[in-house]
Amino acid sequence: MRKLVSAVLLTASIAAAPALAQDQEAAFFSGKTVRLVVGYGPGGGYDIYARTIAPYIAKNLGSNVNVVVENQPGAGGLTALNRVFAAAPDGLTMMIVNGTGAALAQLAETQGARFDLGKVSHLGTVSASPWVWLVAPNSPIKTPEDAIKSASKQIMWSGSGPMDGLSDGAAFTCEALKLNCRIVIGYPGSNEAAIAVSKGEMDSVYVSDTSANNYVKAGNNRAVATMGREKSRFFPNTPTIFEAVKLDADQTWLFDYRATVENLGRILIASPGLPPARLAYLQEAVKKALTDPVLVSEGERTQRYIDFVDAEKTRKAMLAAVTDLTADQKKKVVRLITTHENK
Repeated sequence: MRKLVSAVLLTASIAAAPALAQDQEAAFFSGKTVRLVVGYGPGGGYDIYARTIAPYIAKNLGSNVNVVVENQPGAGGLTALNRVFAAAPDGLTMMIVNGTGAALAQLAETQGARFDLGKVSHLGTVSASPWVWLVAPNSPIKTPEDAIKSASKQIMWSGSGPMDGLSDGAAFTCEALKLNCRIVIGYPGSNEAAIAVSKGEMDSVYVSDTSANNYVKAGNNRAVATMGREKSRFFPNTPTIFEAVKLDADQTWLFDYRATVENLGRILIASPGLPPARLAYLQEAVKKALTDPVLVSEGERTQRYIDFVDAEKTRKAMLAAVTDLTADQKKKVVRLITTHENK
């Protein structure tokens, strides 16, 4: 009988342990302020996503938790990512990261990149979407073929940092299509980069389709092509680059790899070294927030879609984009993403 009672008590204590850990973590976060860092200026796609999801994350972290959005523009988000990587491992600092730019920066061993995506605390993917080539409404570039045929004219592309999605996406496009390009970095975010194109200061910009949708709807830009194999839900009549241009094997690989990296999307991370129980609690809170039907509906209504991917799948996809390359392929990618010019 004593053995039976002991076994029952042991089973009950094991079953209660996760609930106790959750209660302890909820108590830790209750009443605290959590910073959600954005590596770009206000008004761009990452900033809008952060401000949309912040209240839902706060609701799932504990009682009276306040999640505040902090814009820390610089180097295409790398400056902020370095700070978050070095932040205290307490779970009170999170960041919505450009997975594409972060992966490429680590792949290139960029001097300004002092983070390791294998060590950060992955919380999940917020969304991933195709990217789009935009020009001004009155641009003579109507199709990719127009740009190819006018190879004598230099095309000016606006970017934020050396590896931010905007500039490195432009670099892949220029390399694959053999365009005469100049990529200028230094704009705080996609919003300012797109405005520069609409004003005629720049010729083209490479942005996510969620951001592109807003710029095109406002009449500031026009879509030339979707830069992957899948059409954008916002631009169903705009051809993909694979439909618009007959590509050889090298060109196909460049655009396919680029699409693979872009599928990393907008990811959520926290600083490395979190206690396992706290990391699990944060991951569960993010999962509940990003699968909340109210948030999903809000995303559909505002066309800032939520396409949640869990933390472990996000981590594996990130590492695969960095590690699954031959030496020659890595050399080519690094060359493309490290030759941009300051504004």
